[in-house]
Amino acid sequence: MTKMEFKAESKRLLEMMINSIYSQKEIFLRELISNASDAIDKIYYKALTDDSLTFNKDDYFIKVEADKANRLLKITDTGIGMTKEELENNLGTIAKSGSLSFKKETKMEDGQEIIGQFGVGFYSAFMVADVVTVLTRALGSTEAYKWESQGADGYTIEPCDKETVGTEIILKIKENTEDETYDDYLEDYRLKQIIKKYSDFIRYPIKMDITESRPKEGSDNDLEEVTEEQTINSMVPIWRKNKNELTDEDYANFYSEKHYGYDKPLKHIHISVDGAIRYQAILYIPEQIPFNYYSKEFEKGLELYSNGVLIMEKCSDLLPDYFSFVKGIVDSEDLSLNISREILQQDRQLKTIAKNIKNKIKSNLKSMIKESREDYEKFFNAFGRQLKYGVYSDFGANKDDLQDLLMFYSSKEKKLVTLDEYVSRMPEDQKYIYYASGESFDRIEKLPQTEVVAEKGYEILYFTDEVDEFAIKMLMNYKEKEFKSVSSGDLGIEEEGKEKTESEEKENKELFDYMKNVLSDKVKAVRVSKRLKTHPVCLSSEGDISIEMEKVLQAMPDNQNIKADKVLEINTDHEVFQALKAAFDTDKEKLDLYTQLLYNQALLIEGLPIHDPVAFTNDICKIMVS
Repeated sequence: MTKMEFKAESKRLLEMMINSIYSQKEIFLRELISNASDAIDKIYYKALTDDSLTFNKDDYFIKVEADKANRLLKITDTGIGMTKEELENNLGTIAKSGSLSFKKETKMEDGQEIIGQFGVGFYSAFMVADVVTVLTRALGSTEAYKWESQGADGYTIEPCDKETVGTEIILKIKENTEDETYDDYLEDYRLKQIIKKYSDFIRYPIKMDITESRPKEGSDNDLEEVTEEQTINSMVPIWRKNKNELTDEDYANFYSEKHYGYDKPLKHIHISVDGAIRYQAILYIPEQIPFNYYSKEFEKGLELYSNGVLIMEKCSDLLPDYFSFVKGIVDSEDLSLNISREILQQDRQLKTIAKNIKNKIKSNLKSMIKESREDYEKFFNAFGRQLKYGVYSDFGANKDDLQDLLMFYSSKEKKLVTLDEYVSRMPEDQKYIYYASGESFDRIEKLPQTEVVAEKGYEILYFTDEVDEFAIKMLMNYKEKEFKSVSSGDLGIEEEGKEKTESEEKENKELFDYMKNVLSDKVKAVRVSKRLKTHPVCLSSEGDISIEMEKVLQAMPDNQNIKADKVLEINTDHEVFQALKAAFDTDKEKLDLYTQLLYNQALLIEGLPIHDPVAFTNDICKIMVS
């Protein structure tokens, strides 16, 4: 037996690889199982061109065995094995990949891929093991060899006895430390957990001897421990099956098995692309919003697999933020992975897949509106706010993707409607898409500002989410119809009494100027209302900041005291106006009182706080005793 040094690499490189490349120690088992799967694949590919070889899939498997007493973990495969030369080349040179060389030398067929690319996965074993031993016998050879290493100091190779073709990797598991419990990697339940997490869809059986307590035969109370060999992995992933083989129940079961949520998905999307970039995906539109969806703890992303091996649990780059509610998996054979197979390189393959997924989600949501309206409304009630944030974010860059998915409550339909449905019902003389903002549908219906628009027979959209107006400002228009708030200064409605209004403005200019001075900078102006019919007073706004926007901005922790330019509108057909005129002519002190009361009344209607509640209650008392 001769001690040999690692070729071309230093102790520092191996230490860096063990301690830095992999973010989680449990990854070692994924890597060793992937290598074992590669070894079996190599026999399969050789059998395609070598008539002397037959490949019966039932003869091939991977086995994981733990020996707690001796702190040993063994991973056995029935794959192609290695010669002495291959041991030296593949395990004696860090980052030399035998799988990559095989892929280059062998013409691949049948759409299958060998997993390994970089040749560093094997060395992840040193994260959990003090000693790594490899016993291997190559296909077509009668000789077997033992490779052993304790780390960067080097390795030994010597002949050994092995009856069957294949490879055994034996890890001497490290002793526990204060920071790490290495005993976990000798526990059956933990090994099963890691296999199910990362290697559930390896295409060959991964077997373990599992000991379970069962009632003794003929007894209900006495238990005995029974050890049976069990296959741990599922092997055939659902996404690689034909869609016509699967039922809605199959998709729902997979959703449950993957713990995507406790609800039932409203819709599943099965994607299979076999073009320049090949991938399969199963996506789900959930029914219920996760409890932590709008918190920092929520993490978006799809599970990312490469040839059935889990690479990332949450690949956020596959989903735009506005579709962050989507759950599911993506599996591709064409991804460019980094050396640890943990983090995806930001390349065109990923961007292409992400763009395709975004378009698939969008088209399926649009089809839900027409084909499954009830389900879509359930979805929108849960996640509609996220779509609106998507319109608002990135300066409206996503509005074309999302505008047809938006829904708002309709004053006429008394239910959620799309913008397309609203526009399709607009009378010919209606210039704008009208909306009203407030805390609830009931409160909006009672707003004085809606009177003139409703009287014209125009439909009004009710905005109750804080993001609604911000999103609409980014959207600006829909199908060339501009959005208009019922509280905006100019409603764009031609009034029969236009001349009367202008005349009243001139006639009462001194009164309104006086009231403006009483209110000082609280309002921009006091004017004759063009929108009020039965109510005496209301507030409207001018400029880009509406009253509802002011509420939202003021509620933010870092608010900069941004306020809307408010206008106090007076209904000159209401009897209150006559009281104002009379007070202006005879009792300015009473006019001051009336002005403050009307302003505070308008604030209450809008749901805005009164600046001085004590003064307001005192003013009411003055009116009562006058």
